[in-house]
This record gives sequence, C-alpha cells and structure tokens, in this order.
Amino acid sequence: MAINQSPEFQHIPQLTVAKKFCGEVPAVVGSFLHSNSKSTWFGKRAGPPPQTNRYSCRVLLNLRTSQPFEEVLEDLGQVLKMIGAKKMYTSSGQEVRSFSQLRNEFAEVDTFYLSNTPSLPVGALGPGVIPPSPARRSRSRLGGSVPDDLSKTARQRARSKSRPRVLYAPENELVRASSDYPLLDAMKEEPTRITIRGLRRTFYPPVHHPPVDNSPPDKKLSLFWVHGYRGIDSKRNLWVLPSGELLYYVAAVAVLYDREEEAQRHYTGHTEDIMCMEVHPSRELVGSGQRAGRDRKSQAHVRIWSTESLQTLYVFGMGELDSGVIAVAFSQLNGGSYILAVDAGRESILSVWQWQWGHLLGKVATLQEGIWGATFHPLDDNLLITHGKGHLAFWHRRKDGFFEKTDIIKPPSRTFVTCVQFEPDGDVITADSDGFITIYSVDADGAYFVRMEFEAHNKAIACLVMLSEGTLISGGEKDRKSRILRFNTNFSLFPPKQLPESAGGVRSIYPQRPGRNDGNIYVGTTRNNILEGSLQRRFNQVIFGHGKQLWALAAHPDDEVFATGGHDKYVALWRRHKLIWTSSVGYEIISLAFHPYGAALAAGSSEGHLVVINAENGATMLTIRVCGSPLNCVEFNQVGDMIAIGSQNGSIYLFRVSRDGFSYKKINKIRGSQPLTHLDWSSEGNFLQTVTIDFDLLFWDVKSLSPEKSPIAMKDVKWMTNNSTVGFLVAGMWNNRYYATPANTIIATASRTVAQDLIVSGDNDGYLRLFRYPCITPRAEFTEAKVYSGTLACVKFLYGNHSLVTVGGTDASLMIWELTEE
Repeated sequence: MAINQSPEFQHIPQLTVAKKFCGEVPAVVGSFLHSNSKSTWFGKRAGPPPQTNRYSCRVLLNLRTSQPFEEVLEDLGQVLKMIGAKKMYTSSGQEVRSFSQLRNEFAEVDTFYLSNTPSLPVGALGPGVIPPSPARRSRSRLGGSVPDDLSKTARQRARSKSRPRVLYAPENELVRASSDYPLLDAMKEEPTRITIRGLRRTFYPPVHHPPVDNSPPDKKLSLFWVHGYRGIDSKRNLWVLPSGELLYYVAAVAVLYDREEEAQRHYTGHTEDIMCMEVHPSRELVGSGQRAGRDRKSQAHVRIWSTESLQTLYVFGMGELDSGVIAVAFSQLNGGSYILAVDAGRESILSVWQWQWGHLLGKVATLQEGIWGATFHPLDDNLLITHGKGHLAFWHRRKDGFFEKTDIIKPPSRTFVTCVQFEPDGDVITADSDGFITIYSVDADGAYFVRMEFEAHNKAIACLVMLSEGTLISGGEKDRKSRILRFNTNFSLFPPKQLPESAGGVRSIYPQRPGRNDGNIYVGTTRNNILEGSLQRRFNQVIFGHGKQLWALAAHPDDEVFATGGHDKYVALWRRHKLIWTSSVGYEIISLAFHPYGAALAAGSSEGHLVVINAENGATMLTIRVCGSPLNCVEFNQVGDMIAIGSQNGSIYLFRVSRDGFSYKKINKIRGSQPLTHLDWSSEGNFLQTVTIDFDLLFWDVKSLSPEKSPIAMKDVKWMTNNSTVGFLVAGMWNNRYYATPANTIIATASRTVAQDLIVSGDNDGYLRLFRYPCITPRAEFTEAKVYSGTLACVKFLYGNHSLVTVGGTDASLMIWELTEE
C-alpha cells in the first residue's frame, strides 16, 4: 500500500506492519496535533487550525483478544508513536467504538484513523473531509456519509456468520502473512496471568522487550564464601581438623576455613539446614544431620563425608527420620564403626547404625520431650547416654537390638542437662542450665551416684571440653565466661575469663592445637562470632556474623563492595570475603541502599528511622524519623538527588538528597494502604513501581505525588533496577513447571544484572535460582542452589555482575556466589 505524505511532513518516519484481517490488510493512520502546537484547533482562538502529524502502518487484527477495545487502541497508538490513543475513525469520519463494529458494520473498510484528542481534528482525514458531529453519530450508527453499497454490504455481513478475529493473530496465520511487511512480534503477546496464594494477577506486555530464551543460562552458581557462624540456636558447632582448618556449619553448608591461606572449602551435600554435627575419631570423617524440608528431596537424614575430598560416603535415615536430627555421635572404643542418631519427632527415636555396611543395629522410642543431645560412652560402645530437659538416661543395647534404660535423673525434675563429658576413668560429667557441674561415679554394684557437684557459672553452661591431663574448660551462655577446672588430688577451680558483651555468650569451645595443653582456644559465640585467645590473654575476633535476623543488603555502585544490616542493630561493610568495618547504629536495620556516588549508605529501620552512614568509615552522619512503621525498602534514583522510602504503612516517602548523599530534605509522601516490600525507580526518575506484601504490583507518579491507577499505561516504562518480584518480564519465576512445588513457591527477592541478560531469585524455601532475562513463561529453565531452610531474604549482583550475595535463612547467614562457566 502506497502512503502519500504532504510535503511539509516528508521527514516524519513511517511504520508498516503486516497483520491478517479477514483476507485484507487494513491501514491504520495516526492523526494527532503537531508537537509544536501549544493550543487546540477548536474554540475561540482565531486563525487556521494547526497542522497534524500523520503516520500509517498495516496491522493484522484478530478479535478474540481478551483485552478491552480501549487497551487495543492504546497498543495501536504506540505502534504509531502516538501517546494516549483514544479514538478510532473510518476514512469518512465515523467513530469505531467496539470490536463488533469492526467485524460487522466496517467489515469492508480497510483504512482507519486513530486520534489522541477527544474529537477528530479538522483536516486530519484530508482536505474537505469534515468529521460528523456527535449528534449525527447518535442518530445513525453508520451515518449519512457512508456509501449505500458499503452500508448494504455491512448489513449482509452482519446477518452472516463472520469469522472470529482478535487483535493478535494465531501463529499459523502470521506465517502466511504477506512478507512485504515486517511483523511486530510484541503485538501478538497476551497479558500474563499468574496465581499467587490463590489469587490471579494480570501483567501487561511492553510493546518492545528483549527476545525470550527459555534455555538455562550458560553460567552456574558456585559458592565462594560463607560469612558468619551458627551459634545463635545451635549446640556444639566448632572443631579444628588435623589440617588446621576450622570446621563449623552455617545454614545447610559445612564450612572448612583455613586461616593461614585465607581460604574456605564447603561441603554442600545437605538440602536443608544442618542441625547437628560430629567428627569421627579419626578426625578425617564427619557425620552431620539435617532438618526435614517440604519435598521428598529434603527429608531428614544423616550424611557421612570426607573432610579431605568432601565426598559423601554414606547416607542413612531417608524416610525413617521424622522432622530432623537432634544429635549424632560416633562410637569411640571400636574406632567409630557405629553412629547414633536421635530423631526430632514426637517419639524421639534413638537409633544405632553400623554405617560402613548400612546396617541398623537397633532403635528405641525414648518418648522423652526436650532431648538436647546424645553420645556413646567412651569405654563401652553399647552404652549410650541421652540428656536434656529434666532428663539424663543411660541406654544399654543388647545383642538382640533391644535397649535397657536407666534413669540417672529421676523424673520429674527441673534440671536441664545441657552437655556431657567424661573423665579419663569413665566417670560422667554433666552441666546444666543453672550453672552447676555434676560428676557421677559408679559404685561396686554398677549404680551411678553423685560424687561431686558445684556451681561454676551464674546461669546456663553451654559446653564442656576435656583437655589433656584432666583439665576441663566450661563455657557460660549467659554470663559469657570461660573457666578452667582441674581434676587431681586437690580439685582446682580457676578464675573465669569473660568475653566482650558485643561477642555474646559461649556456644562452643575447642583447643586451637588439639593434643596440646597450651590454653589457646577458639570460642564460638551466641551472637554468631568466632574468637581466638586464652584465659590468660584477650580474645580476638576471627569471624564476624550478624547476631540476629539478616534482611538488609546493598551492593556498591562501582566496586565489589557490599553492605549488610541486621536486627542486631549492626551495619557491616564487606569487600568480598573481607570485613571492612562494623557499626552499631542503635536500630534494627531491615533495608539498605548505596547512594549512586558510593560515599553514603542509607539504612531503613524497623522503628521507622532512616540512618545515613558514611560508607568510608561506618560513622553515622544523620538520623531521620520518617514514620512510625518499618521502612521495608529504600532506593535512590539514578542521579542520586532523591530517595524513595517504602513503608509498612503503605506510603512512599520522598526526600531531596544533596550531591554527596549526606543531607536530606523531605519533599512529600504518596499515601498508600498496603505494606510495601520492594521498590524500583524508573530510568528517568518519574515513576516508581512497588510490590506489596500481597504481591500486587503498584505504580506511582513522582511528579504528581499520586498512585498510577492504570498498569497498562506503565507497561512500557523502563526501570533502573528489577527488585520487584512480580511483573510481566519476571512472570516465569512463578508457577514454574520445573519447581518441585510450583504452587507453594513464593518469590521473596530478585535482582537483575546491569546488562539485563540475567535475573536471580530467592524464595521462601531457600532456593537460589538463576534465569535468563526476560523470564516470561513457566517453561523458563534455570540453574539453582539450595543452602537455606528459611526464606532467602535478599539477593544482589555485585559490581561487574560476576558475583552475587545472598542473605537470609534462620541463622543470619551471608554467602557470596560466583557465576562460572558451565
């Protein structure tokens, strides 16, 4: 179809698109006021009407679309580079108001006009064509200007059964379309609908977006470093291997840390959080038990693996253990051939395995609530000890696999036995929640009696470690004290050494050089730190971890540096595996953002305060009371002169920011009603998109300080980041067909690369998944890793997009991942 232009518009570009429409290709012409015209052509203003711009293209209409007619007009307007298309007209000036008119009354018409004005401008249809008045259109649907032959044909077509058509033609029709016109692929896309927690949500496609590739990325996720230590809710969780490496667990990862080489190795065989661990008597093998997850791949079980090769040697308990594994321990006398496990289920089943052969030697339901731990007696592989809340019992395993129980503490009892150790002669040493240490000996009849009892700490004792030459070290969880006890002819109790308050109480103690009695120890604390020192000198920090839940994470704009903030009221700055500084800010931090220049760090608190921190040294520069609700998300715009803060109360607070990022002035707030969780700025800084706690995608106009009620009007806005977990371009992360439980998977966090070719997500089951971007369909494939049992709270790509950082889980764990070639 030839398109003629007036000479004065010969430099205006044209867009030609082929779409099938009942055997014809209709032309759609856009007509709107010239951009240089500041006033309308009608009214009282004298003079000739302004010139109008005219673009044309050919489209293929198919009327089975689920979109309203008004939305289709907006889509066609965007093809014609027209903003806010409102009306469609025939060449004779008749307004088209519905799909049924296109199908019936105007079936033979192949040219239509679009306008973004309430009425068609004079001259828009060409010289001498005057748009009919509304009154004439109201009297007749066809109007008097429609030729009789066209009216007759239209009436005949209305009586006949017409082909159904929709705006976006079927794929087979597109293949047969005329090759004279390039296809506009975006126009064949329907809105995407996904179901989240039983509610369906609709997201509209942009006219242009990168091509969709459902294949998995050519990168894989490789765990590089694990920061922190699980001491907040664990039991014994610290050992030193013959290689000098520290061994401990965080989330579902066993960490082997070499201080001299400043390197880590990781055992990642577990699929859920590790609950307990024990080192084999050879100190070359480890047994570790995990909690149960929600799918079959994540059942509770015990794994035995090599500290040298990190290979799994044996797995047992799949389908037999219930909700988790409370305790594991190796036998001592026979060189660790047996291993015990205590189930976390209601019956607290104690089982003994000959793990090399996979034989279950016996099991018994202890029927004891509050079991805290279990172990073998060092001088008898058939004698097992369990302890916990009001409980200390010996279990003797007979040859037929049955167990005989002897209660050392007679129920009921308020004593909570927290840990057990043994003297060289086999006497049993226990510690309890009241700070007492008790020593049990055996009389001539084989009965146990209390030989000695004394108060060693003010409150609960968390660990007992027996060193050589009869030296015992105890650690207090509440009083933060460690002290030495020596068992000789003259029992000696030495003065305690107290840890700093910031480090927390004692969780685990282990000698730095096992076998040497030099007094140098490592201490794992209840605030997720590891210290080194002795009772004669001060303790130094080896590993720092946030002491409570960790949600806040921000990546530096132009360096491989990132910041974290936790409920422990600390903010920390890291350069990959190195800690740069920590700062106590006095508030629970739940959101973070770097200023675009990187010098300032904004932290949102659960109390409604915004804390501005100097990123160079961690000094607090400014504290602002924003509101009385948690500040769930904070983000600077691209140029850094404004910050948006999303609150639990549903409102967005806007502040003007100085060039250096250290001065703030409140502009206004945009009121909302649903709690906000994620926030993105548009590339030009005019709009915001946010995700609510119910996973609704909301848009906000920053200039007018009002919510944007039409999601269709926002579908072509470009966003600076993609923190939002819902939307058309990330819909494939939801209800994905390759998930184990698609309907139950809730995406908690997302991050997109600067190159916009990859996006990573974290969900409520602790899965980390890497997709290609855009990720639109549920057939999108991915690479994944699972190292958390709880929700993966936040993920961010670091500068350069070669690494990413994750925070979350139930133990404030922080992990760095590298993207490596497949």
